[in-house]
Amino acid sequence: MRSQEYLFHIEKWLKEKEQRLYSPIGSVDFTYMLVNQWLPYEEAIQGSFGPVQPGTEWGKSSHYGWFKSTVILTPESAGKRVELQLNIGGESTIYVNGRLAGASDLQHSGVMLTQKAEAGDVFEILAEVYAGHDRALPIYGESKVVIVQEELYQFYIDLQTLLQLRNALEPSSLRVSEIDKGFRKLIATLDWSTNEEGLQLLAEQGRLILKPLLACVNGSTAPKLYMMGQSHLDIAWLWPIEETKRKIARTLSNQMALLEQYPEYTYVQSQPYLFQMVKDLYPELYGRLKFYVAEGRIIPEGGMWVEPDTNIPSGESLVRQFLYGKAFFREQFGVENEMLWLPDVFGYSGNLPQIMRKSGIRYFASVKMYQTYDNVADPFPYNTFTWEGIDGSEVSVHLLDYGPFPNPTDAAYVHLQWNERIQKQDISTRLVQFGYGDGGGGANRDDLESLRRMGNLEGLPQTVIASPIDYFEDLQQRGMPDSHYVGELYYPAHRGTFTTQAKMKKGNRAGEFALRDAELWSAVAAKQHGHRYAKEALAETWRKLLLLQFHDILPGTSITRVHVEAEKAFTMVLEEARSMARGALQTLVAPHREGVTLFNSLAWERSALVELPSNMASDQKLLSSQVHDNKTYVKVQLPAMGYTDLNTASVSAEFLNNELAATPTSLENQWLKLTLNTFGEITSLIDKETGEEWLGGRSNQFLMYRDQTSNYDAWEIDRRYADSAIELHEPARITVLAEGPLFASILVERTLNQSTLTQEIRLEAGSRRVDFRTKILWKEKHKLLKVGFHVNLHSQEVLSEIQFGYVKRPNHFSRIHDADRYEVNQHKWSAFVEGDRCFSLLNDSKYGMNASGKHMNLTLLRGATYPDERADEGVHEFTYAMHIWHKGFMSDPVIQEAYELNSPIIIAAGSAQQSFRLAHCDRKNIIIDTIKLAEDGSGDWILRAYESKGATTRCSLTLGVDFKRAIETNMLEEPIDHVSIDRIDASTLSLSFTPFEVKTIRMS
Repeated sequence: MRSQEYLFHIEKWLKEKEQRLYSPIGSVDFTYMLVNQWLPYEEAIQGSFGPVQPGTEWGKSSHYGWFKSTVILTPESAGKRVELQLNIGGESTIYVNGRLAGASDLQHSGVMLTQKAEAGDVFEILAEVYAGHDRALPIYGESKVVIVQEELYQFYIDLQTLLQLRNALEPSSLRVSEIDKGFRKLIATLDWSTNEEGLQLLAEQGRLILKPLLACVNGSTAPKLYMMGQSHLDIAWLWPIEETKRKIARTLSNQMALLEQYPEYTYVQSQPYLFQMVKDLYPELYGRLKFYVAEGRIIPEGGMWVEPDTNIPSGESLVRQFLYGKAFFREQFGVENEMLWLPDVFGYSGNLPQIMRKSGIRYFASVKMYQTYDNVADPFPYNTFTWEGIDGSEVSVHLLDYGPFPNPTDAAYVHLQWNERIQKQDISTRLVQFGYGDGGGGANRDDLESLRRMGNLEGLPQTVIASPIDYFEDLQQRGMPDSHYVGELYYPAHRGTFTTQAKMKKGNRAGEFALRDAELWSAVAAKQHGHRYAKEALAETWRKLLLLQFHDILPGTSITRVHVEAEKAFTMVLEEARSMARGALQTLVAPHREGVTLFNSLAWERSALVELPSNMASDQKLLSSQVHDNKTYVKVQLPAMGYTDLNTASVSAEFLNNELAATPTSLENQWLKLTLNTFGEITSLIDKETGEEWLGGRSNQFLMYRDQTSNYDAWEIDRRYADSAIELHEPARITVLAEGPLFASILVERTLNQSTLTQEIRLEAGSRRVDFRTKILWKEKHKLLKVGFHVNLHSQEVLSEIQFGYVKRPNHFSRIHDADRYEVNQHKWSAFVEGDRCFSLLNDSKYGMNASGKHMNLTLLRGATYPDERADEGVHEFTYAMHIWHKGFMSDPVIQEAYELNSPIIIAAGSAQQSFRLAHCDRKNIIIDTIKLAEDGSGDWILRAYESKGATTRCSLTLGVDFKRAIETNMLEEPIDHVSIDRIDASTLSLSFTPFEVKTIRMS
């Protein structure tokens, strides 16, 4: 019970802490300068400053105020701790005597000027303060210089620690009784009516009474918490990247101030991108940072360049997050990361364990799996477990319970971290983060003082400030618990992030494929014609894309400015990658020779429909062609991962058996016959080879729902969204666009509520794929748009592509966890498989979908209004496709079709005068995903391939160049010991893959 009256006295004393603790010795008058750009200290101090009056507004939205003053300490401060307490109206970066000394924010109210003052000490103050962007302008208030009553401060921490401990324990315990006895003695002894000078004696008396209670230690079975000091800092979210420049400086300067005062403190900082920012903008701070890293007290850890979303980026993107992230920490600090730290990411790919292990990462830690906002019926069952990915790779995992913005690190927090753990059996230790975050900040002085009291305090878990690697290494020695989890770590919340801000998703997919092409053709041009391989330029463009994959940019959960700037950045990535690819292609053709050269970046022979530029159309004399909408199309056979001159290219055979036909109600080729209704929906799909009907109801059916979440607008799709369907009654206007000989298509135009749709449905000769080339003018708010396909297949699961493979998920809600997965992510395709029959939906930028029974629905657009009130407004262009196959999943070309949908043929003016094939594999389930030159500048080829169908496979991989030596490496391009590769001849390798295995091959 807590009804004892004396506890109210203790609580009252703690509430009066701020009033008693600080003794003002003077106000600080600042002069002021407003800027709209980042300035180094040296420029800011020389700026033009003017007066500013207390109580007045200052600044403009998204601007920064610089405030300058001089503080001279008075005799009364001699020997005391003196702090500056700012009241300027925003988060502040504070320089003292030219040195970045700390920051002022919600959890860090004062910056220490001196630990032991001397009368006459002079401090030149310069503070950079953010005016904000989403609130009223700040008010310039009264700032003060204060003396800290240090002994009283220590007493308050003692008192708070014991009160929280007492409230956490069983009321009838002896420990509570002893603490209560001490509290009653305090009340009887301390006279709070004393003057300021008497507070010192009062605090000493109080601490003497409490000292024995704080000296009590645990027995031999107390659990142990490894306390990881850190600060989660979103690179962009409710603020732009411009503000993050200051946030990281504030965070690190505060933490370094604590490192100076508390020798036991160590601090973990992730995301090399932030270190690079400090290196570029704050060289003096970076110098101090390097000193603390060398001491082992700042720990650069986390593995990846940024903390990215792991649902949407490609496999190669996740590899590059590790490649560039680990390289930065290694080159700058001599540190080799062993842990992936992703505290705030919205679910974790089923192939992440393999990518981690092959990038030198052994451990994984996160927070987010438990932060589901009561939007989950089946909570995740483990804290500490072994995670097995889709290929069988395993990593050790610890999931922290609360964060990434912890409560104050006090006795209540420590008690909660142990008692509220999910896993009650088989663990005796935990990894616990402390330090304020989301917008940076980190620990404050109270946290570290509390931890000093709690090291082995009876009644609380033992605590030790440590590196997370210390925790994992101790865990290995103790023995991992038997808990084992297989497959993706699906996050049962934030499902809207697969779809929100569609332009982010489209920019990411296009950027990934453009960089893939740029590296491939740059490598070929370098080896064949001595073209300069722009390794640094490629790496820099990759790092720009990796930044945009940050978990509040790519998922679409940031403010308007962030997405506007990201859209421009995606465009820049695309332009840079395409420019590098064009430069390489120009060296592979002879531009002075008339002709056209076609480039196929995919590692299989490809029959492709190619749209020729108008100035090249005359070059296709030897080929069958089709003119449509004043554009000339040809269909040719292209070599695997190679190129050919258009005039010598072989003609594709499909249109020789041409049965293409189109009417406003039907589309047909030699394999498929589609029937459409007045809405442009497909009501029948006949496989003409077997005579089978593939549909069980309306397909290509646009489905709109009210999308009104209870919270987290941009993040969530409510589990009951399907109950709020909006009828789309207006029929379509359907016209025939083309009838062959290479393709047939119809145009569907219709209204979707307030929005408009224009869609070309196209069927090529000889194809089992139907493309839906779609343009939507989206005018909806709080609406969800899907397109649904009702198929005539019986399957109990849906296959969805993820990085370097696929996962199987139930298409029913038989168990609670199944029901939680009512919206899931995919990459380029998802499929139903029934025996030999396979129905697939493909896409060029749509990552969200759901499958229920015989229905497969692709999620197209949303209309969230928070935190970006104009999310997804405007025109969207994308293509999705359906594909049918009746000869078994292993032979189903769905993966090739999905790559082809996303990787169009590149056309270059000029004749290559030859055909060239760089790489080919004799087994279609082995996908050669990446070819580039080595990061070390050696000129070695790097080839990355994966098994895509979940089948053990032996294959021959043939290159169009000879090589002297081939070795297998990890994903960081480092040799793997004791792994040899069989060579069949000078250009052919013999390789064996296990299911979903990714291999990286280095060839000299």
